[in-house]
Amino acid sequence: MSRGSLCAVGIGIRAPEQTSREAAARIERAEKVFSLVADPLAQYWVASLNPSTESLTYLYARDKERRQTYLDMVERILEEVRAQRSVCAVSYGHPGVAAFPLHESVRRARSEGFDAEMLAAVSAEDCLFADLGVDPMVGGCRSYEATDFLVHGRGADPASNLVLWQIGAIGEKSWKAEAGVWNRDGLAVLVDTLLATYPSEHEVVVYEAARFPATPPKIERVALRDVANAGVTPLSTLYVPPSVESTVDEAMARRLGYL
Repeated sequence: MSRGSLCAVGIGIRAPEQTSREAAARIERAEKVFSLVADPLAQYWVASLNPSTESLTYLYARDKERRQTYLDMVERILEEVRAQRSVCAVSYGHPGVAAFPLHESVRRARSEGFDAEMLAAVSAEDCLFADLGVDPMVGGCRSYEATDFLVHGRGADPASNLVLWQIGAIGEKSWKAEAGVWNRDGLAVLVDTLLATYPSEHEVVVYEAARFPATPPKIERVALRDVANAGVTPLSTLYVPPSVESTVDEAMARRLGYL
């Protein structure tokens, strides 16, 4: 019997169109597949590649802390690795972006002496850059989970791009079934915090990548002051473009021979 191993892969936001051939091949060859995908069509497609596919979404429960859910997912994945099986853990998007269970599974598998790797994939941020025409190299880009941004006082640079994730679930530790905002008060706190840096009329974008082929992404352009009343869901991301021009440090530019 082959020694246990783990490969974490992502299938992109729109599967199978955004799924790499390498990821699909790993899914097909695995002795056991675990999936973490929200779209039932994507789940069906993954299962069609490998009948051993087991969805881990059953571990979510109302009022159960998401961190405990994620730890339970890690343990279930490692059960099969420890049983000397080749395991493939599949997530939507990129397996290393907002994916604690996959990062932790890879880390623990390696610490226990098993071969474990993670393959790159198309993330929601990649889709955002393409859909909104944003080049993160122009002005730079800060990217934060929204609750982390607030709790740790990350701060915003008005001359740089800002991407804030999970704005519909700010401050929520447990999973909810609601399709709308899980914490509208938390969203209002986010807006108030951003208004300390940006003008109230500054145009921002509530964004959700398209999850199905031939369907458009959700792009809702609103004034910053109106974000709390926008069509935000747990999948929504907030993109805040620069509101001012960046300044040049002339002394540094001369030192670099840039001027």
